[in-house]
Amino acid sequence: MASMSRTISAWVEGLTFEDLPPEVVDRAKGVTLQALSSALIGHKMPEAQQALAMMQEEEAGGGGAATCLVSGARLTKAGAALVNAETIFAGGKWDTFRMLTHPGCAILPAALVAAETTGASGKEFLTGVAAGYEIMERMASDFIPTVMSRGFHSGPVFGIFGAAVAAAKIMKLDANIIHGAIAQCVNLASGNLEGIRSGGRALREGGAVRNALLAIAMSKHGAPGGETILEGEAGFYHSYTGNNLGILRYSFTADNKTSLDKITANLGREWMFLETLYRIYSTPGFNIAHVDVTASLCEEHDIVYEDVDRIESVVNWLETEYPSPAFPSRSRDPRPDSPHYYAAWGVVRRSFPLLKCVERKFGEEDPAEVLDLMHRVTIVPSHRHTLFGPQVTIHLKDGRSVTKAATGREFIFDFDGLVNRMREITPGVPIPAEQYEELVSTCAHLDDLDMADKLLELTVLPA
Repeated sequence: MASMSRTISAWVEGLTFEDLPPEVVDRAKGVTLQALSSALIGHKMPEAQQALAMMQEEEAGGGGAATCLVSGARLTKAGAALVNAETIFAGGKWDTFRMLTHPGCAILPAALVAAETTGASGKEFLTGVAAGYEIMERMASDFIPTVMSRGFHSGPVFGIFGAAVAAAKIMKLDANIIHGAIAQCVNLASGNLEGIRSGGRALREGGAVRNALLAIAMSKHGAPGGETILEGEAGFYHSYTGNNLGILRYSFTADNKTSLDKITANLGREWMFLETLYRIYSTPGFNIAHVDVTASLCEEHDIVYEDVDRIESVVNWLETEYPSPAFPSRSRDPRPDSPHYYAAWGVVRRSFPLLKCVERKFGEEDPAEVLDLMHRVTIVPSHRHTLFGPQVTIHLKDGRSVTKAATGREFIFDFDGLVNRMREITPGVPIPAEQYEELVSTCAHLDDLDMADKLLELTVLPA
């Protein structure tokens, strides 16, 4: 019986663009646009500038095989991948899978480097992106809360696998080399919570994508990886979840058992990639639906701030224990950048500005009504409630109450839906509006593109 890594590798090698359902192609285009848009917003942020300066110093006199987003600087493949990951991350417009992983911050930098250095077409790029997302999310899906509870950060821990698979597919590597790369990813996977909790800034997806390219290089040059590196008695799942039996310390659903067999079941027939949602507001993902669901409820019932006595929102319990019940780092009290605050924005403005970030202290000022109303919002955790799908009840001053239950899929858009929501960022990107529109159009027609590296070119600032 083939090992998990062998099964994954065979599927990745055999996957073709024609195998991708239309909705998967659409999502691959969407996550590409989302990541590039985030890089445009984030390129002047301190961590993006720091990453660029660091790698230019580290690689002084080195090769310039790959392009950095926005700046156009040339670095090695690993250097550009790290800088691009940090730049995407800095922009705050991430995609999100099950709250605590942001696949695009790792997968897209790897895919862009691979496409540029191999001359890959748009179809080859999209196929690699889809493969990377699917494998990463299947590997992560049930295990994210347990991994976080052990002090690891699930974003880079699983992101390295998505990055390696995407790049290897675009490079047209065979199943044996892909298997070896996955095995080396187990040795190189890393990410820890304590630095974040104690005032530091962790190296996250930037380190993951750089290590993913190292894993590929090691495999290409003959480093053996072992057969049961994922599911074995001392393998990846034992190390990061505490066992290889699918026993979970925490889960989103309160179920404490899963099966490793689910990771490879129905590969290519069922696409977990389609569960990826867009975090268009610059805030932790568990906050985003509080804006739109509360706003929608107000629109449906013509509710304004003056009508509202209080609000109650029932949420998945892990949303109140961020980033992990073992190491909660956020207060449950109302404050700017809490769910209470975003629900209040939903009532007062029926939206939230896409170019505002509370954590970084930029964007328009908070309305006084928001700062008042957020203290009349109650968040109720529930072990069985849908992730990212608050059930919002607005209690009115006249004694009535109205309720709306979200599905958790409110931020899963098709490409056109994403574009409609993201147009608000146009005044905040550093390239001309017509250049951003060309980038949007290029993403929309990636499957017609002979050379996918045009995406990099369209983010670069005009001379």
